[in-house]
Amino acid sequence: MPRFKRKIVTVSGLLLPAILAFQTQAYELEIHGSNTVGATLAPMLVRGYLEEHSGNRVTSIGTGVENEQVLQARMNNNTTEVLVAAHGSSTGFRALAAGQADIWASSRPVKSEEAQQLQARADLTALESEHVIAIDGLAILVHPSNPVSQMSIDTLGRVFSGQIRRWSELGGPDRPIHLYARDQRSGTWDTFKTLVLGKQFKLDEKAKRYESNDQLSDDVSQDPSGVGFSGLASVRDSKLLAISEGNAPALRPNQLTVASEDYPLSRRLFMYTAGREIPPLAAGLIEFSLGQKGQALVAESGFISQNPIAVKPGFDDATPESFRRLTSNYQRLTVNFRFSEGRTKLDNKARRDLQRVQQYLVQQGRSADDLLLIGFADTQSNELRAQMISELRALSVRKALQEVDVEDVAYTGYGQYMPVGGSGSPRNGRVEVWIKSRQP
Repeated sequence: MPRFKRKIVTVSGLLLPAILAFQTQAYELEIHGSNTVGATLAPMLVRGYLEEHSGNRVTSIGTGVENEQVLQARMNNNTTEVLVAAHGSSTGFRALAAGQADIWASSRPVKSEEAQQLQARADLTALESEHVIAIDGLAILVHPSNPVSQMSIDTLGRVFSGQIRRWSELGGPDRPIHLYARDQRSGTWDTFKTLVLGKQFKLDEKAKRYESNDQLSDDVSQDPSGVGFSGLASVRDSKLLAISEGNAPALRPNQLTVASEDYPLSRRLFMYTAGREIPPLAAGLIEFSLGQKGQALVAESGFISQNPIAVKPGFDDATPESFRRLTSNYQRLTVNFRFSEGRTKLDNKARRDLQRVQQYLVQQGRSADDLLLIGFADTQSNELRAQMISELRALSVRKALQEVDVEDVAYTGYGQYMPVGGSGSPRNGRVEVWIKSRQP
């Protein structure tokens, strides 16, 4: 088939949807959007999928545009080309809306106004359109020599808004704080703005802005006064801080805390498609990415895979003795079940995680009898109400597991105790999955 050079017309760095709508698509598949997803992860998933389905070597070439690459492979006696353009989550939505992109890579959930814009074509909040491909932790980075080891989200907001300007105010050396932040088009920036700055803080104008996670991290690692944020896969030589929210303990991002989304700055990485009517190549890539082989590549890329594993968590001094006894013969799976905004039904990720738990039991030679579901509630007006809500949540997951042939799982509720977020945080409302430890 003929090849056409892509010409992207920009105004103030923004793509023009009206122009893009009339562009000839030069590639069999185009993925546009997040640098966090598109820099390494998306190309790895594309390469893995093409290799599996073509049996041929996959090559990568540049387009002459920074943060873009084309992956090529021979399939069905033709050369298949996939473009990955990683210019920020917002650019991916514009490309999808304009009909240029088949897949929108995003490091944040779709915004309500974006979903409304495309509602005539597809429901971007539905299971067939919204695909969680990985879990990431928003990493807060400092120079390796910095003695500061943790911050609260509130303190972080005051640092990045310029209210705290010297490290000595935080127990560090007497030197000014230099701020490093992602650029306006980045989903990483959107996540940071939502989770840290909120409506209370505004980013200090002195902050240095970056399109690339990796470059930001590299610069922080060479600046003893620096602090910045990036995706977890881009920590590189910088030092990670533990982060706390409200009265919950500070947590460092690791496989368990991020996979379970207990870490306060955990986030989901997405691929969005315009409903079910998408090209077979795009549909195949999505299914590959969500499956076990794709999730293994997610782990290889530095992000957190959604393939469950069993972990024996380390308890701190605040862990109640009753919870220690409850879980003494169990390990925790790196799966948490969470609910949609209305809190009455499982969200899209949780619905897919049901199948992952079922597959894990089969692969490990385990049964439903080995599982224990523990429900938790966010803060309520009284303990009795919290206990009831936590039990109902665990029961709802139990019923959902029955639909994938995981029958009669044991369950209990633990009320509003052991929060992972501040008082009233929706992250506190969750269902943990525990599995009996194998006997030696």
